[in-house]
Amino acid sequence: MTKDSENRKCIVSGQVLDKEHLLRFTVLDDGQLVPDFKKKLPGVGVYVSASRDILSVAVNKNLFSKSLKRTVRISPDFVAMVEHLLKKHGLEQISLARKAGILRSGYEKVSELIKKGQAAFILEASDAGKDGREHIKTLAKGLEIFNIYTVEELDQALDKTNTVHLAFANSEMSRNLKTEFRKINNFLTSTTHTPNTESN
Repeated sequence: MTKDSENRKCIVSGQVLDKEHLLRFTVLDDGQLVPDFKKKLPGVGVYVSASRDILSVAVNKNLFSKSLKRTVRISPDFVAMVEHLLKKHGLEQISLARKAGILRSGYEKVSELIKKGQAAFILEASDAGKDGREHIKTLAKGLEIFNIYTVEELDQALDKTNTVHLAFANSEMSRNLKTEFRKINNFLTSTTHTPNTESN
């Protein structure tokens, strides 16, 4: 498979990007637009950069209908629904990472993994205390740190209390998860047509 086969054009910006930086959508037989992130649904796929702002533009300017040359029905809360699905998927991946044995939780265990050079990336609660965040940031140096979820959201995902710092051990699964979390983070924070395309 060639690299070009993994590239698609964003219907808003016109940029041709690797699919890992895009979100896929398709239309059901009844004309309803639905997310199809894993390409499991039939029908023609339409791609939008992984950005909440860019998706809002696509919805507000009726670009899905224009791209597909057909009438498309879009629910009023479509952008919020996409955000919910992306974040929900990320939380499910955290739970799977724990089951796979590649997740470390808590300041001490996270710090230890970083110091050993065995951490792939860090996930930190968005409402974590400033001191703890600064200490981890200093230790992590070149590692990516994502601040996507609150302590409460992480607690619910792991059935724990006061989940603030998480580290993912180097592995193929962690490399794939980093791509997923980067996409979620881009969706929540990106305000331009250029996604974070930092290498793994």
